[in-house]
Amino acid sequence: MSEAEISTSPTRTPDPRRWKILGLVGIAQLMLILDVTVVAIALPHLGADLGLEREALTWVVSGYTLAFGGLLLLGGRAADLFGARRLVLFGLVLFAGASLLAGLAESGGMLLAGRVVQGLSAAMLSPAALSLVVTLFEGEERNKALGIWSSLGGSGAALGVLLGGLLTAGPGWPWVFFVNVPVGLGLVVALRVYLPPQRRAASGRLDAVGAVLVTAATGTLTYALIRAGDKGWTTVATAGLVVAALLLYWAFAAWQRRTATPLMDIHLLTRRPVATGTLLILVATALMIMVFFLGTFYLQDHRGHGPLATGLFFLPAALATMVGANAAGRVIGRTGSRALGVAGLLVAAAGMTVPALWENTAATVAGIAVAAAGTGVLFVVASATALGQVEPHEAGLASGILSTFHEFGASLGAAVVSSMAAAGIAGGDAAAFAPGFAAGAVVAAVAALLTFFLTPKNPTP
Repeated sequence: MSEAEISTSPTRTPDPRRWKILGLVGIAQLMLILDVTVVAIALPHLGADLGLEREALTWVVSGYTLAFGGLLLLGGRAADLFGARRLVLFGLVLFAGASLLAGLAESGGMLLAGRVVQGLSAAMLSPAALSLVVTLFEGEERNKALGIWSSLGGSGAALGVLLGGLLTAGPGWPWVFFVNVPVGLGLVVALRVYLPPQRRAASGRLDAVGAVLVTAATGTLTYALIRAGDKGWTTVATAGLVVAALLLYWAFAAWQRRTATPLMDIHLLTRRPVATGTLLILVATALMIMVFFLGTFYLQDHRGHGPLATGLFFLPAALATMVGANAAGRVIGRTGSRALGVAGLLVAAAGMTVPALWENTAATVAGIAVAAAGTGVLFVVASATALGQVEPHEAGLASGILSTFHEFGASLGAAVVSSMAAAGIAGGDAAAFAPGFAAGAVVAAVAALLTFFLTPKNPTP
């Protein structure tokens, strides 16, 4: 039964197991979110054990988010074609297997393969799980369920840093991956019992060509940014890779206009509210990953703190993200998206400036927390701006585009900051981290200027 059929069927009896199902798929979604930040604390130890250089460690983060974001819209379409129940169960099994592979890794190639397959399975699992939430609930219950679903983002960031520190300090870094295996397989067993049978909700084809083009474009750009840290930002090779990425993006846009089953409606991105929202989510996620990536190496390798202490140092940042998001949700109706978006970006820029100027643990922890509060505001503003004025039948597509840019922001943020602080991550002077934090401050300040001019005056309802 399709969402349209469900929403127009007032006599449909709600599934009595719907809240239990929400709890189960919510745990699954939380697991996917955790796998972005839980790995950050483990990176220095993982690199030391496997002998990985800075570029390879950056791909441990970017490989997951790139596959996740690049195939997310394809996963949503696959859920429509093959059924959300089938995709959720298959995605969980695949994610558990990929996590086992990553945990058993004895080389960088094996680890990266596990991370990429994790991203692929997450791209199938996440939109299918959200589709189940949308179809199982109606009216006010649906709004409540979606609110719970949306809150998982901030919770995942908080739990990720703590869990990463606990596992790395305890049984070791492989357990940041191994922990997904029993959780994933347990969810498979439970959901097979609780999920009702479903038939396909749509007909058509998957736009595999579009997915390959957009993923290749972002992957090429990510590689160019990572490589620039060692080879230089103004070299012919770096410029060539950037041009290649732009050409692949152009090919993707051209393909979307001509194919009968496009991955996304390119015209939707030409609307100012949607374009501004996607810019904000891209920048917010990039800044979040920047502070986690830089902070974990600085606090552990250069300040001598253990993984557990580092995880605790990040707790104020995780809490600040949630506080910022909650505050933004309360005032955005009065202030509007433009003012709040600019304010969030300026707060983030100020926070990133602190560790760029003062090299000590207290300044780094405080600055990261301030920056996190700003990014928490941005996550709310991005969603409200991009989704506030789209038509009901466009909400699913707009949400998918927003989620895609969220993951791409993580990939690009890790790549940029890894290159800017290359010497510090490689074990040089701690002062080499300052350019990385400074780059984040500049990105936030430039984005604030763009947001001021791009955001419509009344983009929120």
